[in-house]
Amino acid sequence: MQKYLIRKIKDKIVYAVCLICVIIAIIPLGSILFEVIKNGLPALNSDFFTKGPGPIGESGGGIANSIQGTLILIGLTSLIGIPIGIMSGIYLAEHGNNQFGRIVRLTNNVLMQFPSIVIGIFAYLVIVLPIGSFSPLAGAIALAIIMVPIITRTTEESLKLVPNTLREASMALGIRRWRTTVSIVLVSAKSGVITGIMLSIARVAGETAPLIMTILGSQWFFSGLTEPMDALTLRIWRLSLLPYEYAHTMGWGAALVLIILVLSLNVSARILTRSRYRVKV
Repeated sequence: MQKYLIRKIKDKIVYAVCLICVIIAIIPLGSILFEVIKNGLPALNSDFFTKGPGPIGESGGGIANSIQGTLILIGLTSLIGIPIGIMSGIYLAEHGNNQFGRIVRLTNNVLMQFPSIVIGIFAYLVIVLPIGSFSPLAGAIALAIIMVPIITRTTEESLKLVPNTLREASMALGIRRWRTTVSIVLVSAKSGVITGIMLSIARVAGETAPLIMTILGSQWFFSGLTEPMDALTLRIWRLSLLPYEYAHTMGWGAALVLIILVLSLNVSARILTRSRYRVKV
């Protein structure tokens, strides 16, 4: 009886410590959200979402071109980074138990720790200079380099959690290995893969340093894949440098829009993928 009581007390203590840690982790996040909402809400109006920036020093205008640029960048980056990341994760999980796989895994882990400004400089030297212009394409490639390691790692770990018995049962029925991986293993691990994709999108949506070196920023709306373009993070950074109260308010508003945008993408992805997949063999 005494041993049971001691175990119960230990369980309560661990539970309390974990709860306290969760609360400590939530407090800074709640504080950030509160500050962004409090300072950003006054900037939200119809002009803010439909117009481009006004003249410097004069209040008014909006961030419509920045929102457009961020959506274009996220789309281009996802087209490049998501397929590469998922395929790389599948290879490492299903076929990467060899020397080449270990080298790829090490390279991927190192790339995850790279400073984003270094990746921006790399994209500037390899893409911007040869093209002769800042461009959304250069920005998307730079952000894709940041995105790929995150998706690769989460995809690999998610696929490794799928029991081998599913693979063995599928192949025992005569289903080819690639079909087993795509139709059974990947579908079983879809939740973890989608989580990795959403984390990577949230990461690249908040990057500023690579975009300074690749898309530069612009007062105008999108005009081509080889022309400078604006983005929310760049607009927030530039507004924060201006010595005007209205600019700081618009910067807070742009930050709020960015948070809402990332949250909307996450919620939409969860809603679209929460239904059960039917395994077709």
